[in-house]
Amino acid sequence: MSKKSVLKVGNENRQKVETYRQSLFTEADNLFSYFIPKKILQLDLFLKEDVVNVSDLSLIHAPLEIPIPDPPKQEDEMETDKEDEKKKEAPKCGFIKGNEKMLVLLDRVKPEIKTLRETCILVATWIQHMIPKIEDGNDFGVAIQEKILERIAAVKTKVEGFQTYISKYYSERGDAVAKASKDTHVMDYRSLVHEKDEAVYSEIRVILMDIRGFYAELYDIISKNEDKVTNPKGEEKPSMY
Repeated sequence: MSKKSVLKVGNENRQKVETYRQSLFTEADNLFSYFIPKKILQLDLFLKEDVVNVSDLSLIHAPLEIPIPDPPKQEDEMETDKEDEKKKEAPKCGFIKGNEKMLVLLDRVKPEIKTLRETCILVATWIQHMIPKIEDGNDFGVAIQEKILERIAAVKTKVEGFQTYISKYYSERGDAVAKASKDTHVMDYRSLVHEKDEAVYSEIRVILMDIRGFYAELYDIISKNEDKVTNPKGEEKPSMY
């Protein structure tokens, strides 16, 4: 007959975990009492700023310091000498800056993405620590906790996609600039660079609206289900609030 396995946790380590749990509850309390309402207001003000409400997207274009080659002369077309062919090569371009307007704007947006990801992790961890021991019956509150955790996971996945989109913008814009600087006579490559800037600019506003909406959703869903989230079994004990 096999012996029952017992998980041995020292009192000191148990106390450390309990201290972490209490700090987690305090963070969650601060999150919903102060941080999220303040963050919603900050994002609302951000979305009203002129910098994210430019209607004429040509204003966000960055100048491309790429020389435009002169059209070939008639007599040049008959040249066959290698040295003469070198004279026809497009002028080399030097250092090409990124779109500084977009860089400044993205530097403000990226921290918002990071903060929301961390908020999702904190809220999910807080709820997980309040899921009671698995027992038969009276699990309606637990089912609500699990539904909220599923929604938080979906939000976190979408937010991670925002960061991926920004990284992709840098990569694709860099490729477009490289093509424009190599094939300097092809104007479409220059237009493609501007198109990338316009696309990410339009997406930035959508990202900010989504982030604001996710904070509002988190606040709403926790506020409406506070009792079930913090006390899923409906036991007689004080709420974390």
